Amino acid sequence: MEKLVEKACHAPAVCFDVNKRGFIREGYFADCVLVDLNKTTSVSKDTILYKCGWSPFEGHMFSSSIDKTFVNGHLLFDQGKQVDDVKGMRLSFDRN
Repeated sequence: MEKLVEKACHAPAVCFDVNKRGFIREGYFADCVLVDLNKTTSVSKDTILYKCGWSPFEGHMFSSSIDKTFVNGHLLFDQGKQVDDVKGMRLSFDRN
């Protein structure tokens, strides 16, 4: 799990000099997904939140489930339901 977080979150933030993202630290934007590794989930038209209304994963069973999603510290998704309409922010970079 630590390697997944390193490769999917930390490394891109460092590689592209993304400002205040990629880590859980004081003063950073809290973009975070909480995953329940013990709960399976199936993708169906009823569970898709994409604007287009379809997914190549329809009918696929995953061995884990997304429990909560936070964007900029705001709870956006909670146990299968969208609870807020918070939009993401444009990334800023620490490049010279």
